Amino acid sequence: MTSITKYIIIAILAIFASNAAAQDSIPKSKEQSIKTLKQNIKNEEKEALKIEVEAINQQVTEKKITYGQAENLKEIAAKKRALNIENRILILENKLAFYERNNLPTPIDENGNLKRKEYDLFFKDLNSVNSFTGVTVVNPEKKKIKYDTRTTFELSYAGGFNNAIVDGGSLNDSPYDIQDSEFWEIGLNWKTRLGVSGNAPRIKYGLTFQTNRYSLEDNKIFVQNGNTTTLEPFSENLKLAELRITNLVIPFYFEFGKMRKIEKTDYVRYVNDGKFKIGVGGFAGLRTGTMQKLKYKQDGDRVKEKIKRNYNTNPIVYGVGAYIGVGDISLYAKYDISKTFKNDALDQNNISLGIRMDFD
Repeated sequence: MTSITKYIIIAILAIFASNAAAQDSIPKSKEQSIKTLKQNIKNEEKEALKIEVEAINQQVTEKKITYGQAENLKEIAAKKRALNIENRILILENKLAFYERNNLPTPIDENGNLKRKEYDLFFKDLNSVNSFTGVTVVNPEKKKIKYDTRTTFELSYAGGFNNAIVDGGSLNDSPYDIQDSEFWEIGLNWKTRLGVSGNAPRIKYGLTFQTNRYSLEDNKIFVQNGNTTTLEPFSENLKLAELRITNLVIPFYFEFGKMRKIEKTDYVRYVNDGKFKIGVGGFAGLRTGTMQKLKYKQDGDRVKEKIKRNYNTNPIVYGVGAYIGVGDISLYAKYDISKTFKNDALDQNNISLGIRMDFD
C-alpha cells in the first residue's frame, strides 16, 4: 500500500502546484466548491483502486498469480489511478472554464455553492467510476461462487431385509419371515467436512422417513388388548399378515474416507466418486404410524383389511447404524435400541440390513 499512497501523493502535489496561483483570485466559497469537486474525484479513484487491489489479492488467494506478480499489478494500478486523478481534475478545470465562458449551467451557483441537479448533469461522464475509469464494480447482490463449500446436500435411499431380535434371542426365534420382511428409508441429508483437506472426517445429518415391515408367520396376527399387544392365531387361513411401522427420524453419522478433489480456476470441490468410505452413528425420532395388513378368504370371499392402531408401539425411536461402501453405494445396517412395543410380553428390537445410496 506504500506504493499506492506514494503515487497518489505525487499526483496531488503536482495538481496543487499547478493550480495554486489561479485559486488566489477565486472567491472563497467558489474555491471551496471546486476543492470539493476535486476531492470527489480523488475519492472515486481511491475507491476504484481499492476494488482493483482486492481483486488482485483474490487472485493470489486462488493461486492464479504469485505474490510478486500481485505486487507488480498493484504498482501499475496505483500509477494508473494517480494519472487518472491528474487527468480528471484537468478535465474538470477546462470544462468549468468552457461552461462559464459560454454561459452554460455549471454545478456552482453565483454564490459559489454546489447545485445538486447541475452537479449530476455536469459530471455524468466524469464521476462514474464504471464508465470513465474502466473498472467493473461487482454487484453486491450477485451471488459469488464459493471457493470451497464444506457443507453439501444429499438425497439418500436405503432398503433391504428387516427383522427383529425377540427376548434377547437370535433371529431364529423371530416370529417374522426373514425373506419377506423388509425396510426402506428416504432422507434429505447435509454433509459437512470438518477439516480443510479431502481426507478430513465428515458429519452427516438431516431428516429421514423410515418404514419397517414385518411379515408374520404361523398364521398369527397382532392383537391389542388395552395396554398389551400379543401375537395370537387367526381363525382364517391367512394369505398375508404384516405389520408396518413408520418413523420420522434425525440421523447423525460420522463419515471417514478419502474424497476426490475437483479443482477449477475459481473453486474447489471434494466428492466421494469411486472412493472408499465408512460411517458410524445413529438416529432418533418419532413414530408416525402403525398399521396391520391382512389378506385371507372368508366364506369364499377375498378379504383385505388395513387396521390402523398404535398396537402399543413406542412413540419414540432411537438406535445405532453403520455403513461401508465405495462412492454412492454402501452396505448398510441399523439396530433399534428402543423397544418396538411397550408394556407387552413381546420384547423385541428391530434390526435391518440392506443397501444405502447417497446422491449429492
